[in-house]
Amino acid sequence: MAIRQYIKEIGRGARGAKALERAQAADLFGQVIDGQVSDLEIGAFCVAMRIKGETVEEMCGFLDALQARVARFAPTDRPLVVLPSYNGARKLPVLTPLLALLLAREGLPVLLHGMRTEARRVLASEVLEVLGTPELTAPKKIANGEVAHIATAQLHPGLARLLAVRETIGLRNPGHSAVKLLTPCDGPALLVSSYTHPEYFAMLQATLAARGMHALLSRGLEGESVADPRRHPRYDGFVAGQHQLLQEQQPGTAAEVPGLPQEIDAATTARYTRAVLDGALPVPTALAQQVEHILHLAAQTTAETRA
Repeated sequence: MAIRQYIKEIGRGARGAKALERAQAADLFGQVIDGQVSDLEIGAFCVAMRIKGETVEEMCGFLDALQARVARFAPTDRPLVVLPSYNGARKLPVLTPLLALLLAREGLPVLLHGMRTEARRVLASEVLEVLGTPELTAPKKIANGEVAHIATAQLHPGLARLLAVRETIGLRNPGHSAVKLLTPCDGPALLVSSYTHPEYFAMLQATLAARGMHALLSRGLEGESVADPRRHPRYDGFVAGQHQLLQEQQPGTAAEVPGLPQEIDAATTARYTRAVLDGALPVPTALAQQVEHILHLAAQTTAETRA
């Protein structure tokens, strides 16, 4: 169906808009990221969906289209831990690279994918570059104990273009939700995803369940999937879409995290990351806890895959 027909359905405002069926959402999203529509139509799609909000069926359809089109990584020996990284650091250092390297130290293969969607933020990819991990130019097989990172444009240029619309119109769009649920690989993957706004929690939970995904879901650090080192959030796990509550949110905020720098630039964050990995500074308790939950789910994912 032509995109203008979809826009007529979803663009009638918060009360008048109609939700799309899963197959319709897949068709619409595919047209958008395949470059089959004009910039004006993309803007209309983004604004209409921002006002209406995504349903679970629509998000599943968007992901159907996305998973069918992105470049994919080869199957790994253990479940590939996927860390979407699209927010970066605004007030606190971006600790997603530290989480990735802690997981790799436990023998897991780890993939970060991301790009800049807001100006003036320090990205996880920038920290990894300082730490000596170059950005991939194409997917490959990731070894156990290895961290790799790749830009969104290398996974699908049309997806990157859609995410970049945010810098033009100032609003997030369904691409920003879908990309945080993306697992660009052919083998078993364990997604580590997060939400910032509580209203997205139920939709993300239902989407992970409906798609039968393996995932860890929690509140993240400024939109990143890594835990805030000052807090202990609620953790929800999914194995083949089956939900399990791993940990309730714990009250309180730590006044200080030993050694955590006040500066957020890539070089300072890399030095802190090295100090933690070398044992000169302690692993923040919140991150150690997150690592344990991921290891627990990775073991369950392996067992479910082999069953």
